Amino acid sequence: MADDQSSGESGAIDSVNLRDALEERYLAYALSTIMGRALPDARDGLKPVHRRILYSMHILRLDPAAAFKKCAKIVGDVMGDFHPHGDQAIYEALVRLAQDFSSRYPLVDGQGNFGNIDGDSAAAYRYTEARLTAVAQLLMEGIDEDAIDFRDNYSAEKQEPVVLPAAFPNMLANGAQGIAVGMATSIPPHNLAELCDAALYLIGHPGATPAQMLEFVPGPDFPTGGIIVEPRNSIAQTYESGKGSIRLRARWSVEDLGRGTWVAVITEIPYMVPKARLLEKLGELVNERKLPLVGDIRDESTEDIRLIIEPRARNVDPFVMMESLFRSTDLETRFAVNMNVLVDGVVPRVVSLLEALRQWLDHRRNVLVRRSRFRLAEIARRLEVLAGMLIVFLNLDEVIRIIREEDEPKQVLIATFSLTEAQVNYILDTRLRALRRLEEMQLRQEHEDLAKEQAAIHTLLGDESVQWRVISADIRDVRQKYGPETKIGKRRTSFAEAPAASAEVLVESLVEREPITVVITAKGWIRALKGHVADTSNLAFKGDDALKISFFTETTAKVLVLATNGKVFTLDAAKIPGGRGHGEPLRLMADIDEGADILTALPYRPGVKMLLVSSDARGFVVAQDELLSSTRKGKAVLVTDAKAQAQLLVPAVGDYAALMGENRKLLVFPLSQIAEMSRGKGVRLQRYRDGNLSDAKVFNLADGLTWTDSSARTWTVSADDLKEWIGNRGESGRLPPKGFPRNNKFTG
Repeated sequence: MADDQSSGESGAIDSVNLRDALEERYLAYALSTIMGRALPDARDGLKPVHRRILYSMHILRLDPAAAFKKCAKIVGDVMGDFHPHGDQAIYEALVRLAQDFSSRYPLVDGQGNFGNIDGDSAAAYRYTEARLTAVAQLLMEGIDEDAIDFRDNYSAEKQEPVVLPAAFPNMLANGAQGIAVGMATSIPPHNLAELCDAALYLIGHPGATPAQMLEFVPGPDFPTGGIIVEPRNSIAQTYESGKGSIRLRARWSVEDLGRGTWVAVITEIPYMVPKARLLEKLGELVNERKLPLVGDIRDESTEDIRLIIEPRARNVDPFVMMESLFRSTDLETRFAVNMNVLVDGVVPRVVSLLEALRQWLDHRRNVLVRRSRFRLAEIARRLEVLAGMLIVFLNLDEVIRIIREEDEPKQVLIATFSLTEAQVNYILDTRLRALRRLEEMQLRQEHEDLAKEQAAIHTLLGDESVQWRVISADIRDVRQKYGPETKIGKRRTSFAEAPAASAEVLVESLVEREPITVVITAKGWIRALKGHVADTSNLAFKGDDALKISFFTETTAKVLVLATNGKVFTLDAAKIPGGRGHGEPLRLMADIDEGADILTALPYRPGVKMLLVSSDARGFVVAQDELLSSTRKGKAVLVTDAKAQAQLLVPAVGDYAALMGENRKLLVFPLSQIAEMSRGKGVRLQRYRDGNLSDAKVFNLADGLTWTDSSARTWTVSADDLKEWIGNRGESGRLPPKGFPRNNKFTG
């Protein structure tokens, strides 16, 4: 009955595939999020909400010289006319544009409580007021001169700009943050003067390389200052690819208090780190005794940041103390760079610094051409009117007679003097007192000036080099206004090199060096026994658990753990639980993925190289230094496909490699044929028709190939006897020599 009624009211029922319907709707949602909310336009560097806020303020005539207006009025106009979303989301976007610690060059001048670097929120929008800054005016320059396209707003009642004219490289100068569906963007702010210099060089040298751009833009310039300690080559790679990270530290100095006492004073903290949260974290670490070199922390900040770090004792090295803070807190952060933008306002793509500048410059040229054509049309209309007025001056008496005596003066004027309708309308609207001799001279001068301007614009439109000269002059004006000699234009973030080997010095200063034996069980429990324990046969384990790995090391060392998914985790030996109990699950110390198991572990040895091989016999040589990671998430080193996993990590000490497959085929080849990498899938080491890799080792050919059988006997095959097994990487190999263990392992 219900079906019949439904059919009667709405007609035939269409059958829709649920999967197709969901895909179509989710794609529409994703595109809406990417283009309408999360990613900035490469041309003006703005997301729609920011563009609509600035345009609404432009409509309200909130120029830098105008009186402030309530933010409630601004938010209401933006939401009612252009952005039908939450008022709080709009207000938060407005607040961020006004915060000088969030925006390198604020676009909104705020009056009232707009939050602070502590992380406190802004006051409600009924209390705060705002207007545009001079920088925002640059973004709007020419918006009423047909410089850009407009489109209907959400209700089709008004028009909103598709993009702003942007006489200011806002995307790179102020940066951007956003998370869309399946993609995100993170662009750091930069120094405007440096961007202008790079843009001017790019105009003069269209074939400029990314390396040349780095000469003008050495790195980001964060509004909160700080010190960039990222190597120059790493910054270059980030700018060239559009992806990477920038290592940023707080700025600090040692303040001498006399009599051998001192304190460390922090005056700048990393970008986007709330000071209150940073202090809370520092206090927790001091209370938990995780910063043994720090005695006390206090905040003496007023308008400027001033954090005081007192050492535990006079003999504490200030640099070692600060290194412990950098490693443990947000006094050092990594700013992720992902320059994912809407190219031409349509296509989301990761761009390089060079391409980002080109996008802005091409947009500026397009704006110049459109504004020039608009001005040309205005000049043409004015010249037409002036030509009519000059005819009036030559025939003033007749014109007055026609206006006074004729019933239809408009048509008579057109017929008598061959005037256009626009000219006649202007004449009829002109007051008699304007028809003075002086006015005629002014009109003739204006006509001459406009004719010259018209010729200049025609020249500009016909010559691309002239266009670039005009754009260059505009950029120089912007650079002069916001150059390094101005307060807002001065670079705030400096560059320095991170202290070498700081981690090792720090660990040794905090931990007493003692020998230990690390024990890992088959079920993944880890503990550290005091001293070097050679006999582990008497160790007790939980339930049916058993010994998997044991090795000697020291409390100041690091331990490398390889998982079957190719990730390597770094543990501090001093933090491994003691050996009195059964230890702790290793997964509590490292974020090992579900489905991945612990393959092996070994003590870190600086400079030692290892052979890393997957079960399908693909691998490479890697230095242990490349295996270190600084987070619990580890470091993805060996890339494997769905059918393979990490199989072996053995020392690469020797000149030849020997591989044994499950198909009982042995292959020996020079180690030099294996690529040395820091991360990847590696190269094919041995080929199998059936099965996978069983074992591998690296040895010196002159010493011969050795193995141990199940009876603990050692077998050695000399270099001369190995000739028939020596081949090249990627071959299948041959059956092993007599006496090789049946388990296909070099240790029986």
